[in-house]
Amino acid sequence: MVQLRQITKEELSKVQGIAHQTWPSTFGAILSSEQIAYMLNWMYALPMLESQVEKGHTFLIAEEQGKAIGFAGFELFYKEGSKTKLHKLYLLPSSHRKGVGKALLLEVASRAREAGQQSLTLNVNKDNQRAIDFYTSQGFVESYKEVIDIGNGYVMDDAVMELIF
Repeated sequence: MVQLRQITKEELSKVQGIAHQTWPSTFGAILSSEQIAYMLNWMYALPMLESQVEKGHTFLIAEEQGKAIGFAGFELFYKEGSKTKLHKLYLLPSSHRKGVGKALLLEVASRAREAGQQSLTLNVNKDNQRAIDFYTSQGFVESYKEVIDIGNGYVMDDAVMELIF
């Protein structure tokens, strides 16, 4: 049985560990190994994750028999507006297609609705068809595409998707 719970800043190493195990298989055919390493070192450094929590981000962890197998990171009132932003949702490859991602997504959506938010928005790599298909199956629609310069000569080339409540 999978359990979901909100984690504290002191547990963010679980998020970091899952990201480092997940990203090579998730993005290996889409991004260079150098870009994956750059993004992991930037986005999942513990000081960066801690800063996100301090700025109001919430992290949920999915655990099975006490082992962390996935996480979601989100922000209510994104840019002080009526949207919640799902910043991160990743599962260990061994946990795919078991309903864990859906459970995390439903929990984030539930918390957003309870907070009076009008929608849930996210960015997904435009070439990550598996993730796009997953979000589409959960009612998300593509709003637009954007390219974000993340430094070091790298960009995030994303589709922005939204679920309206």
